[in-house]
Amino acid sequence: MTNLCSFLEGAAAGHPERVALRMDDLTVTYPGLRDAVGRTRSLLLAAGVEPGDRVGVMLPNVPAFAVTFYGALAADAIVVPMNPLLKSREVAYYLGDSGARVVVAWHAFAEEAAKGAADVGARLIRVDDPDMRGILADQDLTADGPRRGDDDDAVILYTSGTTGKPKGAQLTHAGLARNAELTARTLLNNNPDDVMMGCLPLFHVFGLTCGLNATIAAAGTLTLLPRFDGARALEIIERDAVTIFEGVPTMYAAMLHHPAADPAAARSLRVCISGGAALPVEVLRGFEEKFGCVILEGYGLSETSPVASFNHPDRERKPGSIGTPVEGVEMRLVDSAGLDVPVGEVGEIAIRGHNVMKGYWRKPDATAQAIPDGWFRTGDMGRVDEDGYYYIVDRKKDLIIRGGYNVYPREIEEVLHEHPAVAEVAVIGISHLGLGEEVGAAVALKPGASATPEELRAFAKERIAAYKYPRHVWLVEALPKGPTGKILRREVQPPPFLEEVR
Repeated sequence: MTNLCSFLEGAAAGHPERVALRMDDLTVTYPGLRDAVGRTRSLLLAAGVEPGDRVGVMLPNVPAFAVTFYGALAADAIVVPMNPLLKSREVAYYLGDSGARVVVAWHAFAEEAAKGAADVGARLIRVDDPDMRGILADQDLTADGPRRGDDDDAVILYTSGTTGKPKGAQLTHAGLARNAELTARTLLNNNPDDVMMGCLPLFHVFGLTCGLNATIAAAGTLTLLPRFDGARALEIIERDAVTIFEGVPTMYAAMLHHPAADPAAARSLRVCISGGAALPVEVLRGFEEKFGCVILEGYGLSETSPVASFNHPDRERKPGSIGTPVEGVEMRLVDSAGLDVPVGEVGEIAIRGHNVMKGYWRKPDATAQAIPDGWFRTGDMGRVDEDGYYYIVDRKKDLIIRGGYNVYPREIEEVLHEHPAVAEVAVIGISHLGLGEEVGAAVALKPGASATPEELRAFAKERIAAYKYPRHVWLVEALPKGPTGKILRREVQPPPFLEEVR
């Protein structure tokens, strides 16, 4: 039976002296992590968690995330990773939709977590120590191992398109385990001597699979940075002799353009991985020239565990390409009828393989729409060259990627529509040098109503996570519409001069 906890068991047995997790001066060995996971299992069982129950996890990049993640799986529960910055209404939706019985939250975010949990009758477990030492001190170790695995759900990861509310992608033990194992073996070539930089959010599938699970699968070390900062990341790379760095394009840009960046600080790097959004070629080349480490780009989604394609280290690398499908995964380009498009022409990327989700949690219609014929429709438009390398051309969905985080316009629009003065709203992505995209909102007010852009921005900021709310809000007489009255978001243009808002 394949269970993600088997990675930890194998590493603890084979490498008892190896450090699994590091955060500054705090280190956790593999046996120490296994011990903490066992005690967390007892903690969750005492809280009433039963096999198949869902457990929300609202923790930043501290060792407690890994302890809770594997502890919940050891208790035969299903993990629901959640951004710690979510507001109470968002917390209530995630917990309510998944039916989570418990949410484990970091103390700095416990107030919003508690409000959201109370709204749906879930129990809050507050974490005050980065390694959970205090809360686990009185918990017993249990000998029983997990009984769930293979095609059982391990994680429900919430994602959404541009319509409707977020949907929970059901990712199985076998799918996540194989994706992590092949990432470690065929893409990273990592081993117990490697140190990986853990600055990608672990609640996101990129950081979870390619960072945490791939590190544990190889019995390496994951050194954690709870809040990314370019200068601090370079300090940690030098201090801990980091050999593998994984990040989104804005992270590479931050390190590249930092005025005090010392190329010598990154001399230990063996390989760098970029994903989450297209990496500008000038950033790729500039980083490689300055720090002397090759960056390999890949592609994936929450629904694909996530890795689907990659610029493999043993093959030709094509800058700007998302590479070729990974082991056990197929990709093709299809038209609106599901038929293959000719080489060189643009089509929607469709994916089939072990990495594709089981479906959307309790949403059979959405599942059937996303996977109509065994091939998952990504919503991304791409092309493929004669060598089988894929390239992203455009997004079929109006997804905004702000600093590596996904922001979905419909969600922001629904919040702004709650303001009594708002008649119509369209949220769009605005090009931003540092973040890739910034969130903007064009708002038409109701006749006779009044509201300022500052008021609307503050209204949204109070109701949604900080990375989502629109920094730019402007008023318009009306929004562009098509023949049926549908707002044409792609025709919405921001005013020529926009003031930066933080």
